[in-house]
Amino acid sequence: MAMRIEKTPQYPYAITLGALPESKSKLVYEVGKQIGLDLKAAGIQYNLSPLADINNNPDNPVIGYRSFGENKEKVADFAVEYLNGMSEVGVLGCLKHFPGHGNTNVDSHLGLPVLKETLEELMENELHPFIKGIENNVDSIMIGHLAVPSLNDGKDTSATLSKAVIQDLLRDKLGYDGLVISDALNMHSVSKLYETKGQLEWEAFNAGNDVLCFAENVPEGIEAIYKNASPDRIEESFNRIMKAKEKAGILSGNTGISGELNFEKTSKINLEIAQNAITKLIDNASSELAFEAQKNNKLAKLSLYKNTENTFFKTLNSKLPSPEFAFENLEVSDISSIKKELENFETIIISLFVPKAKPLNNFEIDNEVLDLLSDLLQTKKCIVYVFGNPYSLPLIPNLKKASGLIEAYQDFEVFQKTAGVQFLEKNIFNGALPVNIDIQ
Repeated sequence: MAMRIEKTPQYPYAITLGALPESKSKLVYEVGKQIGLDLKAAGIQYNLSPLADINNNPDNPVIGYRSFGENKEKVADFAVEYLNGMSEVGVLGCLKHFPGHGNTNVDSHLGLPVLKETLEELMENELHPFIKGIENNVDSIMIGHLAVPSLNDGKDTSATLSKAVIQDLLRDKLGYDGLVISDALNMHSVSKLYETKGQLEWEAFNAGNDVLCFAENVPEGIEAIYKNASPDRIEESFNRIMKAKEKAGILSGNTGISGELNFEKTSKINLEIAQNAITKLIDNASSELAFEAQKNNKLAKLSLYKNTENTFFKTLNSKLPSPEFAFENLEVSDISSIKKELENFETIIISLFVPKAKPLNNFEIDNEVLDLLSDLLQTKKCIVYVFGNPYSLPLIPNLKKASGLIEAYQDFEVFQKTAGVQFLEKNIFNGALPVNIDIQ
């Protein structure tokens, strides 16, 4: 719910969950279940989640952190755990974006991504989580605005408007008879295709979608479908929708709000995720290094994009007090004076709070900050903590020279605190990067 509504329980990104070891997949189930309970407390019966996309393209502008990663088995297993958690409390789920939006470098909100894969290649990789979802009776599957020429006689037709993708592949070949929903029809990859109002809605229905998401021309769409579709085809979609409504309890009048938002339970789940997801990438005895430097008054802390009052620093200060510096933004912080201040120190604990989750404009990390990091990594013993999308790591020059590098994924208080405790207590790190990343 936090994606749309403020002051509601917030959960880690899918990519953070993807860093959990397989042995902790029950936590993904718990997240699905708790999200289901949150939705019920708001009177929502259907969640268009989770993504079954395998993010095997680091330049993907729209999937990235929303995917469980690039391992097809883990993506499939975690997606099913999440669905089972929601199903346990009676909330409908949805796998998306069929046939797989992971290997694209175009945002389908803006343009039409084209998948070059053959059917064999798709069956081998992209379709694997969807097949697993179908085997586990997934409630619905969302079709992505993606062109797959190999399935459409070489044409760049969006999958949402393609009988070959929905009817031939999903229904006939993969044997799926559940609810099919289109991706939002107001997205630019399809919204401007037809001049006649209602034509897009008819084409989407005719291709095999049962539910049209975010249709912009509802009365005209209904009219076009009523005029062109056979009664049998309408009946098919009607039956699937009624079956979903029955499962969600809507037909028996069970549509009231039930339960309350449980922030405490969410915090407990998030703590356990933090303890098992935070990932150690480089560790040249970095804890010992910091304690030694602190003893000799040679330790400093630098916070990037948050002030020094952050929870990570506060946690470290219980045992590792040292001078602290912060860069918040170019308007209020002076990088050259920070650089000068740090000259007197040998070891620096750096916390980078990545400003944005999406890769646009280098995740909004300023070039001046990247230059500062590059310089410090070459001249000091740096222990770097990154609170944010791991795809930001390759942007940092000379990162391989770090004495310590920890990927912490989220800037949630509980992740900051856990990161601090793990550092001070030299805890074992259980997380593993869910995607392949080349650091400089």
